[in-house]
Amino acid sequence: MTNLSDDVALKIALAARALADVEVGDLLEGILMLVGEPLTLAKLKKIRLGKLKQLECLADVEEVHLREALAFLKGRTIQTESASLPRIHAYTKGAMPGSIRVACASNSGEQIDGHFGSCARFLIYQVASDEIRLVDIRSPRSVGEDEDKNTLRAALLNDCQVLYTISIGGPAAAKVVRAGLHPIKLPAGGHALAVLERLQGILAGSPPPWLAKVMGIEPEDRVRFKEQSLA
Repeated sequence: MTNLSDDVALKIALAARALADVEVGDLLEGILMLVGEPLTLAKLKKIRLGKLKQLECLADVEEVHLREALAFLKGRTIQTESASLPRIHAYTKGAMPGSIRVACASNSGEQIDGHFGSCARFLIYQVASDEIRLVDIRSPRSVGEDEDKNTLRAALLNDCQVLYTISIGGPAAAKVVRAGLHPIKLPAGGHALAVLERLQGILAGSPPPWLAKVMGIEPEDRVRFKEQSLA
């Protein structure tokens, strides 16, 4: 295995995390095929998207994630400083009647800008028709050799009902659904509060059946909501 500087190793590790299901070793091997040894920061900066697409290990990766990985290779860093994160507010169970719990995949600040399988953290919000409250920030732990990353991430969110993410693969989505979440893809991302304010409007109006069930609305009341929306 080639010797890597700390900076090069970090950039490759971050790029692999952006690619979700690609192993660091496979990505490193592919990059070495593209640029050769020794692997330097200058060589990473010269890699182009078209070259990444040619790598066999990245053949099934969506372009949006290839672009994110390329940005890391060229020097972008994930925000990890606590000062950059939004403030968590206290919450007691039952304090917001009719509310639901929403997880947002995030890499920076209060943005929804992460892939489910590779995001740095999940912002956890309690959302009611008249209030939005950030109640937790959860960072996935390191995955053991015999553990499944997506199963662990789904379990981390098993008290939530809705997940917002810029992308999630089919197998991962199935695990999320089994954990009780409804995954919603937002390829363009966005500020979490702006997205959740739109969700608030749905909660206050006529929520679809799956959301009404999450909110604890009884079947007969769901029918009443529908009749009111048609009146």
